[in-house]
Amino acid sequence: MCFGRCARCIGYKLLILALLSIVANILLYFPNGETRFASEHHLGKYVECLHGILGGGFLVLIPAAVFIGLHNDDCCGCFGHEDCGKSCAMLSSVLAAFVGILGSGYCIIISALGLSHGPYCFTHLERNWIYPFTESSGGYLFEYNKWSECQEPQNIVQWNVTLFSILLVLGGIEFILCFIQIINGILGGLCGLCCSHEETYVC
Repeated sequence: MCFGRCARCIGYKLLILALLSIVANILLYFPNGETRFASEHHLGKYVECLHGILGGGFLVLIPAAVFIGLHNDDCCGCFGHEDCGKSCAMLSSVLAAFVGILGSGYCIIISALGLSHGPYCFTHLERNWIYPFTESSGGYLFEYNKWSECQEPQNIVQWNVTLFSILLVLGGIEFILCFIQIINGILGGLCGLCCSHEETYVC
């Protein structure tokens, strides 16, 4: 098995997931495609945590770039031993994977808190902007009849639940892939890259 080739495969997957996380987080800022709620500061506190843009996005793009570059590493290695240099590169990818673990972990935690806390909305009962589902500890997710309590933004519960759930799943997949690369990087560093120009591998 080629550790470098698999690192590259993981890198491309992380690249796609990170871009999707950024898009999903941006959409959270514009319920129903409207910008006025952001400009009027009527967004939930967990929406503004940048967990998809910073955590599941840019902090995951860093290891993605490192992993993709591993396969094309042509360094001559230490003391002229190419495998040694590439093994060091694989071990250094473990550090990049930890950055991805931190970013995706942050995305998972904030997404879970956002789902549990519920949206920030204007209710017809209180006639004010509040968090109507805070005390339910996520129970509102299964009480669809209560979702109509939020008058503005329209369909904000569905909007938040959908996007926070997507970010939760994306963060979870990113976390797993980075964890796999930690194992892959350690094995690749200890065993040395086994690829040669004459060999063909499938990840």
